[in-house]
Amino acid sequence: MTYKYFNLQEFASPDEPDSGLQMNREFVALLDKARDIVDGQMIFKITSGYRTENYNDNVLKARIGSSHKLGLAVDIAYNGSRERYLLLNSLMSVGINRIGIGKTFIHCDVDTIKDQNVIWTYDY
Repeated sequence: MTYKYFNLQEFASPDEPDSGLQMNREFVALLDKARDIVDGQMIFKITSGYRTENYNDNVLKARIGSSHKLGLAVDIAYNGSRERYLLLNSLMSVGINRIGIGKTFIHCDVDTIKDQNVIWTYDY
């Protein structure tokens, strides 16, 4: 599958260069559509995609049940409230309905074993 905006390497865990290939392709296609919606209005930068178990659990000390380890989640950077709005709008427009909002990033995932149609916040 090819994407208009993304290369799967953008999603790689820092400790495993080719691990971006572990991303769910249908999810990346949704992200590609969301990026198309905001094209030219903001930079759509993936700050975290697929994470190896070691990187997620030991380096980041992140949630053990993280959807990042399944290739079903990403974090996307944003600057300010306008970009936060554009990003949220684009993600929801393509059907992504699990969203976490941090001070400088938005987490989104398509993990169907978790609650759907939810938006939460992070303190960081």
